[in-house]
Amino acid sequence: MAHQTTHDIYRQTNLPNESEEYLTKREELRLAEIELMHQRERVADLRRHLPAGAIVQDYVFEEGPADVDAGDAPIRTVRLSELFTGADRSLVVYHLMYGKKQTSPCPMCTLWIDGLNGVAHHLAQNVDVAIVAAADPPVLRKHGRTRGWDKLRLLSSGTSTFKYDLGSEDREGNQDSTVSVFTRDRDGTLRHFYSAHPSMANDIKERGLDLLTPVYNILDLIPQGRGDWYAELGYGTKVHAARR
Repeated sequence: MAHQTTHDIYRQTNLPNESEEYLTKREELRLAEIELMHQRERVADLRRHLPAGAIVQDYVFEEGPADVDAGDAPIRTVRLSELFTGADRSLVVYHLMYGKKQTSPCPMCTLWIDGLNGVAHHLAQNVDVAIVAAADPPVLRKHGRTRGWDKLRLLSSGTSTFKYDLGSEDREGNQDSTVSVFTRDRDGTLRHFYSAHPSMANDIKERGLDLLTPVYNILDLIPQGRGDWYAELGYGTKVHAARR
């Protein structure tokens, strides 16, 4: 679709009554958005060109039936290597804050996973995705059923050191949200490629995973901004009830 350029300003709409001040500021914003796009692409390129990561063990997880609505038995063990469905595919694992010291599922993690479940069939064309929590399989699956997580593998880390090794759990069992990427060499060697946490620095505690959800990015489009909004587990039910 063609866009008009007026006085060297790239127009985003055909509205005739936009003020000169608005158009000037919107052009300033457009140029900043282009700069941000290039910076995102630079960061993604730096990530893609990380050197070979550390070799990791073939961790063992616990998993219930593929259909989350089919009950919780039987529980079987599955290894990290078995989560790769083909050659030349990477594996993305989201670490859900649930289990041990985290006695209730994290609302923010739940928000992230709601989004992953919604696009899982698209992701599956290029990458394998799994959710890992410290919670026991029946507890994890119950939460998955309440959220409709029917397109994701829900795994319990069981007694493995997976979450501790990847930095999403401390020795006391406190949980953190994390995303980790793994690769598999042609000889079957498993490697850690990349991990990120909400905390990015001592003074940046909560922004490290923002790109995994469209929610904050949509809120950044509106004049009210994101503010101090946090997800909750219960409002979805309230919204559905109000619409009936």
